Amino acid sequence: MLVYWIPEIPHTIPANASHRIGIGALVMNHNGEVLVVQEKNGTFKGTGVWKMPTGVVDEGEDICDAAVREVQEETGIKAEFVELLAFRQSHKSFFEKSDLFFVCMLKPLSYKIQKQDSEIMGAQWMDMEEYAAQPFVKKHDMFNKIAQICLAKKKNKYNGFSKELMTSAFSAKKSYLYFNQ
Repeated sequence: MLVYWIPEIPHTIPANASHRIGIGALVMNHNGEVLVVQEKNGTFKGTGVWKMPTGVVDEGEDICDAAVREVQEETGIKAEFVELLAFRQSHKSFFEKSDLFFVCMLKPLSYKIQKQDSEIMGAQWMDMEEYAAQPFVKKHDMFNKIAQICLAKKKNKYNGFSKELMTSAFSAKKSYLYFNQ
């Protein structure tokens, strides 16, 4: 028994973690090419699918920082956060928990790829249209919609959410507010 509730009223002990937060990073260079990876493990292992770098946000880590970290870990590319393009919410996903997935746009600060050998089979710069035309992407609604958002962003026909550091109304705690300007 890890927890024992003494009062004779319903307990208010929170359940274990209820959400997992993930990120996907659209990193587009000045030629309109996107940074893509092929995974060595997991769902995409051996499928030939090229996808944007993805990962899980660490406890206490901001979404924008997680996107920058994951891109550098997987590809060696240094980048900076530009904006939040979209997010997805699903329930009963990983380990029966809710899952929030944020698609962030990053600007590359370096261009030479040095892939992470433990997780990544391949990494390259790919034409955005080629990325969006992959059969897997076209076949799955979620991937296809994200690709369409990325194509619109390339053509300057989509505005995502910028970040601004704010102070809480109830404490001196700082956090980011993401909004469309």
